[in-house]
This record gives sequence, structure tokens and C-alpha cells, in this order.
Amino acid sequence: MPDDITISIDGVEIKTQPGKMVLEAAIDAGVYVPYLCYHSGMKPYAACRMCVVVAENERGRVPGFPAACTLAATDGMVVWSETPDVNELRRSVMQMLIAEHPNGCLTCHRMEICGPSDVCLRHVSVNDRCVTCPKNERCEFKDTVRYLGMELESPMTYMYRDIPLEVSDPFYDRDYNLCITCGRCVRACEEVRGDNAICFTERSGNALVGTSFGTSLLESGCEFCGACIDVCPVGALTERENKWEKAASVQRTICTHCPVGCQMNLEINDQGRVIRAIPEFNSPANRGQACYKGKFGMGHLTSGQRLRRPMIRRNGVLEPATWDEALDLIAEKLRPYQSGEGFGLITAPDSTNEEFYLAQKFAHIGMKTHHLDHSGNVQPDLSRGLEDVLGYPGATNSIWDLKNSDCILVFNTNLTESHNVVGVPIKQAAQAGVPLIVIDSREVELTRYAKLWLRPVPGAELVLIGAILKVVLEEGLIDAEWLAEHVEDYATLAYELERIDDAAVAATGVARGDIVAAARLYAATGNSAIVYGLDNVPGEITRDCVIALCDLALLTHNVGQPAGGLFPMRQGANTQGATDIGCIPNRLPGGGPLFDDDNRARVENFWGVTLPPPEHSMGVEGMLAAATNGDITSMMVIGDSPNFTNGLLGDGLAALERLDFLAVMDTFLTPTAQIADVVLPRVTFAEKDGTFTNIERRIQRVRPAVSVKNNDAKPEGWVFAQLSQRLGIDGISYDNPSELMDEIAAITANYGGISYERLARESVLVMQTGVEAPRPTQLLYTSREERGIQWPCPGDDSPSSPVLYTNGFPYGKAEPVAPRFRPAEWPADSEFPALLAPGRVLLQRERETGIETGDLNRIVRDELVQLNPTDAAAWKIADGEPVALSTAVNRITGVAALDEAIPPGMVAITTLFGELAIELQTSEDINPMARVPGLVVEPCRVESLNS
Repeated sequence: MPDDITISIDGVEIKTQPGKMVLEAAIDAGVYVPYLCYHSGMKPYAACRMCVVVAENERGRVPGFPAACTLAATDGMVVWSETPDVNELRRSVMQMLIAEHPNGCLTCHRMEICGPSDVCLRHVSVNDRCVTCPKNERCEFKDTVRYLGMELESPMTYMYRDIPLEVSDPFYDRDYNLCITCGRCVRACEEVRGDNAICFTERSGNALVGTSFGTSLLESGCEFCGACIDVCPVGALTERENKWEKAASVQRTICTHCPVGCQMNLEINDQGRVIRAIPEFNSPANRGQACYKGKFGMGHLTSGQRLRRPMIRRNGVLEPATWDEALDLIAEKLRPYQSGEGFGLITAPDSTNEEFYLAQKFAHIGMKTHHLDHSGNVQPDLSRGLEDVLGYPGATNSIWDLKNSDCILVFNTNLTESHNVVGVPIKQAAQAGVPLIVIDSREVELTRYAKLWLRPVPGAELVLIGAILKVVLEEGLIDAEWLAEHVEDYATLAYELERIDDAAVAATGVARGDIVAAARLYAATGNSAIVYGLDNVPGEITRDCVIALCDLALLTHNVGQPAGGLFPMRQGANTQGATDIGCIPNRLPGGGPLFDDDNRARVENFWGVTLPPPEHSMGVEGMLAAATNGDITSMMVIGDSPNFTNGLLGDGLAALERLDFLAVMDTFLTPTAQIADVVLPRVTFAEKDGTFTNIERRIQRVRPAVSVKNNDAKPEGWVFAQLSQRLGIDGISYDNPSELMDEIAAITANYGGISYERLARESVLVMQTGVEAPRPTQLLYTSREERGIQWPCPGDDSPSSPVLYTNGFPYGKAEPVAPRFRPAEWPADSEFPALLAPGRVLLQRERETGIETGDLNRIVRDELVQLNPTDAAAWKIADGEPVALSTAVNRITGVAALDEAIPPGMVAITTLFGELAIELQTSEDINPMARVPGLVVEPCRVESLNS
């Protein structure tokens, strides 16, 4: 990195990097220069001309009044931002902006003391008043006007654009009468999110902002992430829910809608209700970005429908009870099971690390059972395969490292919906020219950005990875020198790959030329990353698929490298933490194996107990199966999970109904709680004190952000401690969660250097401009950067580990595992002879999309049912013919579209994300974002409607 240079701004000397823009250098140093169009994270734009300055460099004065956002700093440069000429020019520019913006309050000396219900002494229209604007008190434009001293200098009249308000799309409103055409929203949508749903438009010769296609965001490819709202300096773009509410306080927390670990600032009104969620700009995991779930899915936190007190089933009806009554009954019912037979504990994927640890102690020590898991652990092989080959059950690199990759392979994951923020650096890289390879039977959003899309027959994924590996070996696309030093012999793997013949490759449905191209792109471009979810890979080959992907990364030396590695897209907010702590089957604290005698002895010595024999340890699927057949008759279930009802765990509710006793701890009266014998009210993540570990192994603090009035909900840690007292279980009491983290650190090697004090030390203050200086909404609440720590961190002086395996592997050399490369057979079904691969994208430019307008816009179009011509001929279906597509649970109609790219035996249909957004907006579910339907491959049949 080149040496820093020194510049002077208004007499203040600043150290900065060569080539950095003057405005960026000023912001970094806490020196305020007015601006409206600039926003960190986006390219300088120089549209507003607010940041004009006078500057001198080694050649003399820079001509004119350059914009500081596009003026590159040079060593010795002198900048003045507050000269009389600069201030006059700035005010003139602001006068032009005010001339097209409601300004009755902007230029009024009473603005700070006048409320929305007060009579305006200047007779300003209600619609023209700042105090009735949804962005009042957090409007960057208003603050800039005040900073420039514009009071009483501008006329009260202005040119009203008379543009109709756009209030019929999901989640947020658009009022372009307030727009100052700064372009931030357009650039956030294009540069940051890669969507281009919002663009510049024209009206009567004037530049405005609008949608890219038509009049609705639904047909423009909007992903409803809210990035445009977060950067808007005025009230042109605002959240619809609680639009007029004012924040009384702001608290930071960690979103638990997925495991990315996004830090969010929650705005809370004076009644204690969450009214808005703003992504934290300085968060290392999300860097100021959010998704539709995190941005618009926080209302449930303070919902009036939350459970407020315990309930006990009496005479078949759940009735209110006291905590003592409920806990006494649970203890009475669980006492006979303390011998270790017939009891299972299912925790929640959004439990904290500390809660996982207590749950584990309660199960192992108190109930003498190893039947322990969390309800999000439906794909444990995503991390087991990593551990088999490399040593650690976690992602090897950091999320935003993906932006710097030379090639990215995305394997069977619809991550732009399930792990949305992970898709942001991937899309940024793809738009910068980085080759993106997508392997998926479904048409998901990232296929639109892909240089190469491989569309295998469902079940052929393992053979396809093997075919790519075989090309890598045949063409010598390996790092032989590095392999000799760091990797054990891979002859067995090479032998297994030789068994993949031309017939096996052809059966994948992917052309050999595309397989060769994928191998060359991944292996020969530099640092390549693999992001995988295995959403629809059959369970019998899931672990082998992960192992094969690890082998691919190893052979090409894409492990232990910046911008390379592997990223498992797991379910559940803290699934990584549960794995690390050992709150999953066959594991103990620290993630060590239950069946290892030395590991069991280590835990027994630390806890001072004798653990029950390790004969059997069931996970969530096994426990539900055991409940069905009567081997488990009593359970505790913490938290809600869509997996109980979406089929991933079979008929989970039916299994739970067969129990003799079921205690459920939840936030709402969910389907699981409705069948329980005892229901305990549970706090949300926003009321917890503890830590979460995200998918990049980053351990982050979560603190209580909200306090719900008249609610007696408790965290599960408190419940385990109370039950332990009643059941005579020692070692589970605690005064503060920090004590639990200290205990976790003592028994978990990778967490050895983690403590609340250390996490606080890793939090750094963010340089701020003066208190009176205007700031973008997203930066109003930023005072510190909470970096967290990425494990392994074995000691207090150990650094965070953003990249694993840079100094080798934990057990010496890595050992490639040779899976048996075979296809997974889907069960034959004469009623549903084909496999449906449902897709969902933001936009299909090649197809017309109609919009039915009303209170809420809706998409209207015929769905295309894509078929291979061979299948169509067998089913007597012609191209363009109306057809019915049926599965075991659903039936839709559409138009047949014959396509050679669809493998025989597969049917594809692609819907628009806008349709899902409408469903979520109109859902009556208390927390619809927790039940977003996935894109599940399933058997289907297609029939002609003409016959």
C-alpha cells in the first residue's frame, strides 16, 4: 500500500491515501463538507454541487469550483470549503433545489418548535410542511438547508410537480414531488444491488426518477431490499408501515431472519414499538445492506399478538397460568424422564450461543440424554462435508471477500432470497466482469448474471461435480507443487473419477462442452470461490456433494486463499453457533464428537459429571420419527420453525401430537404451541443478551434492543436455570450471559480468546463530523463499528481469522475424500412422471408482464411451462398449447413452451419475485418473513387442456 499523503481542509491537516477523493478524506477525518448526492459505498457523482470547494495543488489553483467528491487528493493539496464565494455558490444551488421542493417550513424560524398539529402562522399548506413529512427530523435535505443558513431567504412559493403518489407497490411509497434528483437511489439500485429497477426518467424536459419498466416496481425487477429508502436524503421514498411515526430511540441488534448476521438499527417509538429497521452501515457482515425480510419484517418484534404469559392445557384448553405453575408442571412431567429414556430437546436456530450451551448442559447432565438438536438443522451435511476434508465445519472466507474473487461457482442455492446479502458482492463481482458459474436445475436470480449456467437433471449434481473434477485432473489444472506440500495423496479420488464415463456425463443433462468450460473457468482464473446450498440435492448424496466441492477447491489451491474458499448457505440464524457449541446430535461442547472417548472424558472432567453412555444420539428428524413410533414420549421445543410444517421434517406436527407431554416455548401461539400441554412466552432476538455466530464464523454481540410493555416473556436460558433448580440439576445457574461465554471459551478451543470484554475491545468508534452537521439517514445512528471476531481465536491475543487454512490444516495435510460418484434416484411415480424445477427471478425482459392496478398492484401474465420436445411429444403437447401443471399439492395453468435446454424428464416454470412480494405484503401471518416458500423440486405431471 502506498504511503499516506497530507492535505489541508480549512486549516486542518488530514492524512489520507493517494487517489482518494477530497470529500472522502474529509469524512474519514470528521471534517464536514456539505453534500447531498454523495454516499459512501457508491461512485462519486457530482450532481448536487453542494460539495464545491476552492483547491490548490502543486500546479496552483484548481480551475473553477471543483466538486470535492470528484477531486482527487494529492500530497500538499490545500482546500477551502467555507470561503464567501463557495458559500454564495452553494446557497445559489440550494435556492434552485428549494424552488422545486416544499419549503414553507424549510425557511421558517419556528421549524424547531412547531408540531404537525399546530396551526401554521404562515398559512403553509399541510402537504408543504416539513412537520407533516414522513422524513421529518431525519431529513438530510432539511438539515443541510439549516446548516447553510437559508432561513427567510427563499420565497415560500415553489413549483409543485403534481406527480401522483405511488402507493400501490409492496412495502414502500414513492412521492417524487419531494425528489431532488440526487441520484442516490438510482445508483444504489445499480451500483450496489445490481438490479437497475430504479432509473432516471424524464417529464416535460425535466429529469426525474422512476421505474425502469412501466409504472410498477413489480415489473421493473425490484427486490424490495430498501437500499433506495436508506440512502434517500428526503421523503421521496419511505416505508409504508409506520410511515408517520417518529423514533424516540434507536437500538442496534442482529437480524435473525437468516444466518448472514446483519446488524440493524431499530427505530422505536415512544410506545416501545419497532417502527423501522435501518441496516448498520459500518457492519462488517452486511455493510449497510439488508433484504426484504430484514428491512420490512421486524414488525412482529413488538406485535400485540405476542404471548404475554404462560399457559397450561386444562380440560383440553390452553388457559393462562403463572410462571411458577407452568414451571412446576413441566418439572413434574420431566422428572420421570431424568433416567435418559424417552425425552428429546429441540432448540431454536435463533438461540444465542449461551442459550445453546445451557440447553446442552440441561440435556446431557440434567436429562441424561443425547437427543438434542435445533429445528433448523435439516442439512447437517453442509458443514460435515467441510469438516471431513478440511478440518473445520465452517465457511473458509468472509462474505465480502467474494467481491474480489476471480471466479465464483454458485451451486444449487437460491441465495438472493434465502441469504440475500451474500448475493450483493456476488452480483457486484459479476457486473465487474468476474465469471459467475451457476449450477442449478432451477432458474434462480443469479442465472441472470451468470457467464455459464449448467442445468443438470435433479439428482445428477454429484456426477456433474465429478465430471468437472475429472476435467481438472485430465487437463492438469491443479497446483501440483502446493498439493505435494499440503495435501495427502489423491490417487483414490482419481480412480473414482475415471469411473465417470460418457454415458454418465450425458445423463446429467449438461453438455460436455459446458462442463469443460466450467472446469477451466474455475480452475484457471485465479482465486475462485464456491457458494453452495444444496437446496434440492437428495439427502443420500448431499454429504458427498460437499466433499466433492471441497476436493475441487483443494486440487485447484482455492483453499487458504483470499477471495477463494467455500461458503455453505445453511438455514437458521445461529446454526453455525449451534455446531460450534455442540448443540447438535453426536457432538459435545466445542463441537467435538460424542463417540470419541478422549473428548467425552475432557467434557466430563470440565463439568465434573459422568455423561450418559453414547449409544444413541438423535437429531431433529430422528426425534420426530421416534415420537411417531413411540420411542420418545416427552419433548421440549424452543421457538418456531417453518420446518415443522413445510415438509422438510415430514409431518412434524403430527409427530409432536403423539407425545404424552409437550412443552413449547415460543413468541406467538404458533401451530406447534397450539398442540402443547404447556406454553411458555419467549423473548425475541431483539430482547436477548448474548452472542450469535454467522455463516462466516463471525461471533457478534446481541443486546436487548426493545422492551415490550405488559409482557412477561423470558429467555430460554432463564427457563433452563429455573427448571434445573426444580429438578435438582447442578451447574446451570448463572448471573450474566458473560459468565456462560467465559465457560464456553474454556471448553471450546476455537472460542478460547472470546469474551464480552474482548468483543467490546474489537468495537471501534467511528469518526463523526460535528453534532450540528447533516448526515445521511443511514449514518445518523452510527457511532461505533462492531467488528466481532471470526474463529478460530484460541487465545486472548489471537487475531480474528477472516481466512481459514492460510497456515495449513488443523490435522497436518488435508486429505481429499473419494466419494462414489453416482446419481440419486427420485422415486418412480406413475401419477407424477416428471420432476418440476420451479424458478423465481426479479425480471424477465424477454417476456411481457401485465400489471393489474388497484389498491395493490398485481402481476398478470400467463406462466410458461417449459418442456423438453421429447417429453412434449410423448405427452401429446404442442408448443404454445394451454396446459395444466399438477403436483401432489398444487395445480396451475399455463402455456407450453418447448425448449431443448430443458433436460428430458424435467419441467421448468419461472415466476417473478414480485408475486412473492405481494403475497408477503398481504399475508395475515404475524411473521410472514419466517415462512417464505422455497423453490422445491417435486414430482409433477403436465396435461394438455385442449384434450
